[in-house]
Amino acid sequence: MTIDHHGAPSPAPPLPLASAPERRIGVTGIVFFVVAASAPLTVAAGGIPQSLGVTGILGIPLLYLLIGVVLALFSAGYAAMSRRITGAGAFYAYTAQGLGRSMGVGAAFVALLAYNAMQIGIAGLFGATTAQFIDSKTGVDIPWWALVFACTAVVGVLGYLRVDLGVKVLAVLLVLEFGTVLVFDIGQFADAPDGISTSPLTWGAATDGSLGVALCCVFAAYMGFESAALYSEECRDPRRTVARATYIAVALIGVFYAVTAWAMISGAGTGRATKVAAEQGPEMLFFLSDRGSLGSVFSDFAQLFLITSLLAALLSFHNAVARYVRSLGREGVLPRGLGALHPRHTSPYRGSLLQTLVSAVVIAVFALAGRDPVMDVFTWLTNLGALGVILLLFATSASVIAYFVRRREAVGEVVSEPLWNRLIAPLLSGVALAVIFWLALTNFSVQLGVSSGNPLRWILPCLILIAAAAGVAWGVWLRRFRPDTYAGIGSAAGQ
Repeated sequence: MTIDHHGAPSPAPPLPLASAPERRIGVTGIVFFVVAASAPLTVAAGGIPQSLGVTGILGIPLLYLLIGVVLALFSAGYAAMSRRITGAGAFYAYTAQGLGRSMGVGAAFVALLAYNAMQIGIAGLFGATTAQFIDSKTGVDIPWWALVFACTAVVGVLGYLRVDLGVKVLAVLLVLEFGTVLVFDIGQFADAPDGISTSPLTWGAATDGSLGVALCCVFAAYMGFESAALYSEECRDPRRTVARATYIAVALIGVFYAVTAWAMISGAGTGRATKVAAEQGPEMLFFLSDRGSLGSVFSDFAQLFLITSLLAALLSFHNAVARYVRSLGREGVLPRGLGALHPRHTSPYRGSLLQTLVSAVVIAVFALAGRDPVMDVFTWLTNLGALGVILLLFATSASVIAYFVRRREAVGEVVSEPLWNRLIAPLLSGVALAVIFWLALTNFSVQLGVSSGNPLRWILPCLILIAAAAGVAWGVWLRRFRPDTYAGIGSAAGQ
């Protein structure tokens, strides 16, 4: 062990647990993983109607574009970090390099909680949606939890195998998703009873209602966009691929969702859209397609592709968790055995197996307790995950600024990154994300659909704070009792 110029021990080399993963993925493959995590058809069927119905805001399309701008600002600093830190730790590695190693462990624990919550929450919706679809078409009543266990097994196998197999599966599923939503959009614009109005794209329409709740709902649709950096070790030319994939994903998601929200408002009638959304909820997409020229056949296919959309999102979040576990295990923050790669598939198979086990156990608990898969599993856990990710995005924005400031002060480095990427954009995104996080926290009861006095509105957010505190405490313990391990936190990913 050596001492660096700060007087701290320099990072110990990670144990040689397995060969490095093969670099198989290009920009297109990573975009597939990122967009799949945001589940386009799921947002169209559930997210947009919820945003319209709960908030009463007609300007949801503009809010999708505005949140896209905030995340584009965030991506400027995120991309700058990805060019220097090319491991699979993403938020964990970036926070450790920028705000300190103990803070990095805190970010890692929050990320594990948030991504597992998103994964398991979406699994609950998958079980309910699939069970309803099978029952309506065949009359066979299958318990939602049985379908979730079967899906968890399939996702676990795909996560265990080669990552490019996952890319191929996602490619097929995303083509079906996008095709379905595009056909729906065209149909709604064509059948618009009041014509196509530009009022949903105006500032007045975007601020006329529960803006705080609307921003939270819209932001949730972008969950997963930040996962590009998780594949740094498996992509070709990571210093360019991650940045390009992130920018493409943000632009694609933002424009696509804005257009779809606009189409849905037009199809329902601009003056009646929020009322229809409140009445129909997740059935709004199918209600509008049945009523218009698309017909019931399209609705049947849309429901089927909604199921595959959820499957794609499950696979994407599963892969994200597996790579976090791999990164933490490799550096000794978690048991080092979890950092091993499969000798044949070069996949983070132990992280994949662990995530599969966690999902199965949590779903079993909800099932035995008789909880509803949508109102409880999906609503509780996805909102918990979204809140955690917003906090991580804010911490990462602060980390970008701190990282470049510290490097210049420590080694006198002439930083090649433009001032915009290393200071201005992260500062602007950090302020915006702090506001969004506060709005999400203060409106959390609305997100959960419970009263403001319900203890659940504080219990779930407190889980995030507990995870962060536990991570920081574990980092402090490592610094005192395992200095070699502590010195390597966030460093195996790159310099």
